[in-house]
Amino acid sequence: MTCEELGSYDMEKKISLEATKKIQELQIIEQSLQNILMQRQAFMLELNETNLALEELKAADKEVYKIVGQIMIKTSKEEVERDLKSKKEILELKSKSLEKQENSLKSKVSDLREEIINKVG
Repeated sequence: MTCEELGSYDMEKKISLEATKKIQELQIIEQSLQNILMQRQAFMLELNETNLALEELKAADKEVYKIVGQIMIKTSKEEVERDLKSKKEILELKSKSLEKQENSLKSKVSDLREEIINKVG
């Protein structure tokens, strides 16, 4: 090998190593993104259930039953409504927080993909 070929080989090896590191970083971020998407989906499902419960509560009498642990207890409609509205607020806040994280990670994924393409291509 000539010096020129050796220098070219070292440069290719360095680019390959950098690209490999970026690909690994991309995989980690994509896995984090997947976890956030799953969490957000769970929160959205729970939010939907909470909204349905609030709708059902509108048609209920003054006293309703709620499940606490292993037992069902009689309680006022207002108390259950207050609890459900509070739960809904919390779920909406968590969902918005996860959405922000999701958007941030999507941006990082996009940037890293572009970086990898530029290094490899």
